Order: sequence, then structure tokens, then C-alpha cells
Amino acid sequence: MQDRPEPRVRADLLVRVWGMDAEGHTFFQNAHADNISSVGAQLSGLERKLSAGDVIGVQNGDKKARVRVVWVIDGGPLHKIQAGVKLLEGQGCPWTQELAQPAAQPAAAALNKRKFVRHRIRFPLEIHDERGGGSNMRTSATDISGRGCYVETLLPFPLGTTVQITFWMESEKVSTVGIVRACDPGVGMGIEFVGLDETAQQRFQRLIEALDTTVTGLGGGPPKNS
Repeated sequence: MQDRPEPRVRADLLVRVWGMDAEGHTFFQNAHADNISSVGAQLSGLERKLSAGDVIGVQNGDKKARVRVVWVIDGGPLHKIQAGVKLLEGQGCPWTQELAQPAAQPAAAALNKRKFVRHRIRFPLEIHDERGGGSNMRTSATDISGRGCYVETLLPFPLGTTVQITFWMESEKVSTVGIVRACDPGVGMGIEFVGLDETAQQRFQRLIEALDTTVTGLGGGPPKNS
């Protein structure tokens, strides 16, 4: 990207991206934001083809912004499609908090996140909302890791909602507390597992990776948005 007003900060932020791809199809997915600044970032892990000039949405935590695609490259199997994006005029920066942190902190956070890579497989679970009388939602996560998951739903719970997540870890039924960290009305919500200790997270991550390998080996995989 040109005319950088300030140095970029290295980061590895898991963000939510949505918009219209080059073929005119709506898409919603997780991606990674790196080289962040107050005016833009580099996105990687994109699964839909974009073009310079496209306008898409990006969400980091509870902060959303509209950005314009400046450049696009094929990053290969590891990084998939990469794009440089710039905030549209009048849009608030969605990673202000990360920019304000000491330089060592984002690097440490990135190392921590890389241990829990999300996998795009459908994983059945039950979500219990304990507000009021409470309600149960039997669904499947569309991508998941030992640290959290994303669930597609037209009626996501509000940010900060505490829920009870129940799922099977091999032959063991597990119930843990989760907190809604991302809310995309009409699309879905991101949930962090806050009740699993480090050992349980690592064990669950290994299970997810094994399931993903099995699905890939069979030539399957989750359905793509069209």
C-alpha cells in the first residue's frame, strides 16, 4: 500500500471479513490481519477472489469497519489470497487497541493464537443461553479450534453474552462456559471457550486437527458459500 502515514505493526489478528467477491457472490469468513496501522492492514487467508477497488467489511472483536481493497495477490496454499486494504473515509480503526500495545505484546499474542489454528469443519454442539428463561440451540460450528468457534445463525446473541457450550470430545461429554466475542447480525457469532483449561484446549485442538485431516483425506470438507 502506498503513502503510509506511519510504520506498520506486526500482528496476527483473527478477524471476520464479509462482502461481495469478484464473481458477485456474497461471502463471510474468518481471515488474519497483519501489518496493521491506523489506516489499513494486510489480510491473508481469504478464500474468495477480490479485485482492487472492492469494498468489504472487517470486524476485530466488537469493532467493525468498511475498507477498500488496494491490492490482491495469490499467497499460495498457506496464506491463500492476500489483500492490502485501506479504511474508507470516516470509518473508525478496528484495531486501535492492538496498535496501542507495546510491540512485544502482539508478537506474544500471535504465537499463542498460532497454537490454536481454526479449522473449517462442521462440528456439532449445543449452546445454552442462560439469560431469562434460557434457550437451547443445537447447531454446528462452521470453523472451530481449541479456543473457540464461529456459529452461523440469523439471530446471534449480543456481544458479551455468557453461554454454556456442550459437545463431545471423543467419548466424553464436555460442558464449558463461552462468551460471545463477535456478533454479525443475520450472519453468525464468534464464541470464545473460557471454561477450558490449557490441557483441555490442547486435547480438543488435537481432536479437531484429526477430524479435519480425516475429512480432507476423504475428499470432503465443509460446503463453500456461493
